[in-house]
Amino acid sequence: MEDIIRVETVADYNKVFGIETLHPLVSVIDFSKAKPIPRHLRNVGFYTIYLKDVVCGDMRYGRHYYDYQEGTLLFIAPGQVSGIENDGVYFQPIGYALLFHPDLIHGTSLGRNIQNYSFFSYEFHEALHLSEKERKIILECLDKIDHELRQGIDKHSKTLIVNNIELFLNYCMRYYDRQFITRENVNKGTVERFEELMNAYFQSNQPQTDGLPTVTYCAGILNLSPKYFGDLIKKETGKSAQEYIQSKVIDIAKERLFDSSKNISEVAYELGFKYPQHFTRLFKQRVGNTPNEYRMLN
Repeated sequence: MEDIIRVETVADYNKVFGIETLHPLVSVIDFSKAKPIPRHLRNVGFYTIYLKDVVCGDMRYGRHYYDYQEGTLLFIAPGQVSGIENDGVYFQPIGYALLFHPDLIHGTSLGRNIQNYSFFSYEFHEALHLSEKERKIILECLDKIDHELRQGIDKHSKTLIVNNIELFLNYCMRYYDRQFITRENVNKGTVERFEELMNAYFQSNQPQTDGLPTVTYCAGILNLSPKYFGDLIKKETGKSAQEYIQSKVIDIAKERLFDSSKNISEVAYELGFKYPQHFTRLFKQRVGNTPNEYRMLN
């Protein structure tokens, strides 16, 4: 297995590409000005956002290969692996990158809300594909950050830089919402497959052996990252993926409660609950009655 190079700092990353470091915690890179480098896999200690302007199919992201399209944004969180496997060939990267270290955003609004930008946890095939108009706005945001970096560091630098990064990420949030809408047919297909997955799961003996299905399990079966899957389900159904699973559990529970030959504990175990009281608590929260009360009323 190929060695993965650990790149801890923004300055170390800039050095690899022959880029001047204007700020130790943030950098905007125009790869057309970078030197050719050997291909390798990297595990970085900072947030990295790539804007690719050409088609290339050899980018490695996590355990998978990513086939870039023109005008694609890819988001990588600290600790994730990306890059291109070493084949002894030097190559000239094309496109742009925004790098910022977690230390830059500590104590800021962005630092407190960085977890809300869930696309940093999306998988390789869930990248953001920009329209030409969106790409222009993204490049304008990068230009503003780069402009501020070239002013020299003063007491206003951190606020202005972080605010512009936050603006950049908010535009990305908007464009992802647009992408969810424009891929409505694909998304509806995912919701349908999720429903089919739930039906098959509860028609099998899997709940008794594996317990209740989790969001991570369902996302994995559907070949999606848990974050992307959760965001997609929320936008398509108005419910979180966890709420959707719980609703399915309650619907099935209601049907099975009509079978008076089974007591409440048996129904709970069939559904995957380890403890019947957990089933009773969830049922009461969602329905307003305990399972016993529901059975008597119906």
